[in-house]
Amino acid sequence: MISGRTSLIAHLGYPTETFKSPMIFNPFFEKSGVDAIVVPMAISAADFPSFLPELCKIGNLRGALVTMPHKKSVLDLADEVSPTARIAGAANALMRRDDGRLVADMFDGAGFVRGVRRSGRELQGASALVVGAGGVGSAIAASLAAAGVNRMALVDTTPEITDSLADRLSDHYPGIEIRTGSADPVGYDLVVNATPLGMNEGDPLPIDMALLAPTTFVGEVVMKTEVTPFIRAARERGCRTQVGIDMLYEQIPALLEFFGFSTTTPEELRGLAQVEY
Repeated sequence: MISGRTSLIAHLGYPTETFKSPMIFNPFFEKSGVDAIVVPMAISAADFPSFLPELCKIGNLRGALVTMPHKKSVLDLADEVSPTARIAGAANALMRRDDGRLVADMFDGAGFVRGVRRSGRELQGASALVVGAGGVGSAIAASLAAAGVNRMALVDTTPEITDSLADRLSDHYPGIEIRTGSADPVGYDLVVNATPLGMNEGDPLPIDMALLAPTTFVGEVVMKTEVTPFIRAARERGCRTQVGIDMLYEQIPALLEFFGFSTTTPEELRGLAQVEY
């Protein structure tokens, strides 16, 4: 039940058809008696800079979840940016303080790393290939570096984006070996698809799957379907995998704390979720 006291969390992105967060947050809020709701809002990249300040004038707005294509541009509109978001060059959450100031933070990378660790895969001293250096790819790369990965390859269709991310990572983690430009997965313990490839029927795979070793752990960020063609191909190679929505379940407890609500566990969220594909 939505009342005059209900706290709103906007879910900002474009398009909204593939959004999964409302189907996880809202069942948890209902079961826990939290008077709050996540509301998807389809906002184009062109309208976002003018829309966000107007949205934040709503008195019962607690904050916002931010997804493509706004994860990078939201940094310019926030009053405070966390170190994690600064390194990633992107944010996926905004919290409005009582004085109206907007705090931007990034949880994608933390959610991804927590999922990998929960699977039993050790990251300290590991090597990783991250394909895609946009908002989510940058966040995952930053969190992998913080988790102890000591060798990383970054690749993106826009080399300037990759080079910028490599520079930021080197500034904060000078001991890490970073390479750019090649999507060859040979020799890496972990391979991540952090691109939108897999969102649409007929998308090419982000790497040459024939080069993938069965011992490689493979992670996905696309959530349009649970088992994407990339994950399916990796499993056919014998690889252990992490599907895109795992990253979401792992980061929501931290997001609840960020917004000032009582937290929960990924297991409870999975039991309550009404996710559809």
